[in-house]
Amino acid sequence: MYVDDIKTILTDVLSLGGEGARLTADSALLGSLPQLDSMAVISLIGALEDHFGIAIDDDDISASTFETVGSLAAFVAQKRGE
Repeated sequence: MYVDDIKTILTDVLSLGGEGARLTADSALLGSLPQLDSMAVISLIGALEDHFGIAIDDDDISASTFETVGSLAAFVAQKRGE
């Protein structure tokens, strides 16, 4: 549901350029995108909070949240109460 928004945010935050267009819901994130390091995760969380109007607590974050584009989209939907 939020996959396209997530792809756009990932592309912007990680400066993926054309690589971002190839992302799908099943695209692996952590461990697969070298640009997604610990500092990038912090920037990504801030961008998600701003874009979707959500608050993400440290306790909300796990490796499984950032496993794929789809898992990140599902996390956003859950945070938005959907």
